[in-house]
Amino acid sequence: MSKTEQQTGKCFAVMESPIGCLSIIADDHGILEIRFPNNTALPSATNKANEFIEQAIDQLRAYFDGRLKVFDLPLNLNGTDFQKGVWAQLQKIGYGATASYRDVAVAIGNPKASRAVGMANNKNKIPIVIPCHRVIGSNGSLTGFAGGLDTKRWLLNHERVCVGEG
Repeated sequence: MSKTEQQTGKCFAVMESPIGCLSIIADDHGILEIRFPNNTALPSATNKANEFIEQAIDQLRAYFDGRLKVFDLPLNLNGTDFQKGVWAQLQKIGYGATASYRDVAVAIGNPKASRAVGMANNKNKIPIVIPCHRVIGSNGSLTGFAGGLDTKRWLLNHERVCVGEG
């Protein structure tokens, strides 16, 4: 483990979920990442949970059980101001709802930034909690997702959102 990782107390845990094993990575300030099964490489970190990871596991289990609709976790976001603004807006898309990339761009006051919103979505390291799966194409189609379109479809169906084949 590098000196920087020791100083930040970076650690991780893996949890089973209906969409496969999720890797949750945190430091002393909050959740850093949630990785899908197809993103298997883990950082050099201690394989132990901290209080933030334990909270995330509890809340993710409640979400998958249908008992939680809004996450309340300390997040340690690393990104540009624009990305953080997009991610904040994504957290306003309610459980069981969707928005298009254009809807998000309009909501952040930059209606011509649909593509930039898509790029910020792509850089979201805390999916599910920051619900980038709720962002769809303006025609209702499913578009790219780090966990794969099958996972995106599963998450939306779990939230009772009817989605087409995208």
